[in-house]
Amino acid sequence: MSNIGVGIIGCGGIALQNHLPGLDLCLETKLVGLCDNSADVLARAVKQTGVDIHTTDYKELVQRDDIHAVIIATPNATHSPMAIEAMLNGKHVLCEKPLGIDQKETIEMLDCARENKVRHMTAFTYRFVPAMRYMKHLVDTGAIGQPYHIRTCRLQDWGDRNIGWRQIKKMAGSGELGDMLSHRLDYAHFLIGDMKRITADTRRFIHDREGLDSDLEDWVTVMAEFENNATGVLESSKLATGRGEGARSQDYCEINGSDASMIFQLENPNCFQIARKSQTGLETVDVPREFLTWPGSNRDPFQGDPGISFRWDQDFEFIDAIRNERECEPSFLQGARVQTVMDLALKAADEKAWFDVNYPEA
Repeated sequence: MSNIGVGIIGCGGIALQNHLPGLDLCLETKLVGLCDNSADVLARAVKQTGVDIHTTDYKELVQRDDIHAVIIATPNATHSPMAIEAMLNGKHVLCEKPLGIDQKETIEMLDCARENKVRHMTAFTYRFVPAMRYMKHLVDTGAIGQPYHIRTCRLQDWGDRNIGWRQIKKMAGSGELGDMLSHRLDYAHFLIGDMKRITADTRRFIHDREGLDSDLEDWVTVMAEFENNATGVLESSKLATGRGEGARSQDYCEINGSDASMIFQLENPNCFQIARKSQTGLETVDVPREFLTWPGSNRDPFQGDPGISFRWDQDFEFIDAIRNERECEPSFLQGARVQTVMDLALKAADEKAWFDVNYPEA
C-alpha cells in the first residue's frame, strides 16, 4: 500500500495534540476524514486541520474507500462498536485505552481484528517513552539482575471539577483505574512480565463534580505478584492536592533488582536514575541515541517538548505496521491483557481478596 488514508473518530484534545503530529511523521499518509458526535468539536478540528471530509456518523466515515485506517479517540463505551464496525469494513484500527469496558468486549475486538486480517493497536503511549524503552532493555539483558519489585505512582490534582464522561460508569466503565492506571498496568507487563495474581482497592472521595454525579473511583491501587516472583504496587489518584495535571505532575516508576534499582519520572523522559549494588547514591543515566525514537521513526528527539513528542511515535508505529503487514506494538492483545487485570482489580476491590490472572490466548 503506497498512500494510506486515515480517518479520526473523536476529535478532542488527544486526537489533535497526540495523533495529528504523529501522522505528520508518516510518509505517504494523509488525513482524509474526521468524525465527532459534537458539531462544535468537529468544527474546531476541521478549522485546525483543513480537512474537507467530516461527519458526525462514524459508520459513514468507515465505509469510505479512501480511508484505510482509523484512529478512535472517543469515550470508552464506544470503542468496541466503533472498532468492530471499522474492522468489518476492512479498516486498520488504532484505539485509545482502555480498549473496552470489560474483558469480553476486548476479546471480541481482538477476534474481529484477526478474522478480518487488519492491523490493530492499543494506544498505550508510555511504551514509547525513551527511558521506558531503555529500562526494558536493561531488564531484558540482565543489567539489574533478578527483578524484585516494581512500583508506580501517578498523582494528579483534578480536584472536584467536572470531568465529563470520565466520571460516569456507563460511559467509562471505570474511573482512575481505566483512565490512568491502565497505562501503568501495561508498562508493568512491558517491563516485568505476566502477573500471576493480584488484589486491589479503590476509593471515591468526590461524589458530585460541579453538579454532575460521579459514580467512579478517583483513587486506585493494585498489588501484584508476577510469574517471575517479582512484586508490584501500582497507585493512581486524581486527588493528590497541589500535584497539578499532565506531563508535569507526579508520574513515577521504580524497579528494584538484585544488582541495581532504576527510577524514572515522566518529567524527564530521556533520562532516569540508577543505583547499583556496588555504589551508594543515585546516578543519572541519559538514554542512548538509539532509544530516543522508535525504530524507523524520523522524529527529531531534540526538537519540541520531550514530554510530549515521544507520543507521536505511536502513530508512526501504527502506519509502519500497516505498510509492512506486521503486528502492531502494542496490539489489541495487550489491550485485552490489561483489561483482564482491570476486571480482576474491580472484583478484588469489591471482595477484598486476591485473584489469579488468566490472560487471553496470544
